[in-house]
Amino acid sequence: MLGPADIRELAAALGVRPTKQRGQNFVIDANTVRRIVRTADVRPDDIVVEVGPGLGSLTLALLEAADRVTAVEIDDVLAAALPATIEARMPARAGRFSLVHSDALRVTELPGPAPTALVANLPYNVAVPVLLHMLERFPTVERTLVMVQAEVADRLAALPGNKVYGVPSVKANWYAEVRRAGAIGRTVFWPAPNVDSGLVSLVRRAEPVKTTASRTEVFAVVDAAFAQRRKTLRAALAGWAGSAPAAEAALVAAGISPQARGEALTVEEFARIAESKGAGA
Repeated sequence: MLGPADIRELAAALGVRPTKQRGQNFVIDANTVRRIVRTADVRPDDIVVEVGPGLGSLTLALLEAADRVTAVEIDDVLAAALPATIEARMPARAGRFSLVHSDALRVTELPGPAPTALVANLPYNVAVPVLLHMLERFPTVERTLVMVQAEVADRLAALPGNKVYGVPSVKANWYAEVRRAGAIGRTVFWPAPNVDSGLVSLVRRAEPVKTTASRTEVFAVVDAAFAQRRKTLRAALAGWAGSAPAAEAALVAAGISPQARGEALTVEEFARIAESKGAGA
């Protein structure tokens, strides 16, 4: 594993300084990466995809536990250096490692067998979009564990009625059962961030949400409902439905009060609303 001295030595050799622009905070504590792998329940037959491997701390721990690891890295310098780090530190497992030098938001396919798990220390500034993109593009991913800003972790795992329940909560729940899986302090990173971090576990639903509406149609309702979250759904969904009366008709057809607000609804209820669009026509 890579310790604080190893990380700084590697960074200095590469001329790397973590950038806020890319939300880079490197994990420098070996116990933390082992904890992440353990919490992620990585198994010997898993094909793991990792987003934002950085200098390779978590990558090495994943290679110890999984069958194969594919890392997606956008940074030119880090992407170029990572294979050599793996070869130097874990030569016996280097053949089980693949690198994709790309923006994770643009990745549509991965080399080798289909991934079964996603484990990542996600850059704070793109954590939710990257997570949702990966869950959509790679339906074979059964288990996910991501480390994100504590506030984002709370939002992802929030239940209806919680004040931080919103778009990330509903969309993540479309794909998976979501829960908070632990807290991570600031001192395990270099540089230390100004916020705490949290672990979020997502286990893909055994059965998809039962609906005749498409994911795109359901997510359009979710986006509209929370764009003006203080408004009643009758008002918030007026633009989506075409008018307030049309929104009311869709809500009534879905069995939902037009006076309710988005923060009270489950993903299944949003799906019913999507199905009911045009009910009053």
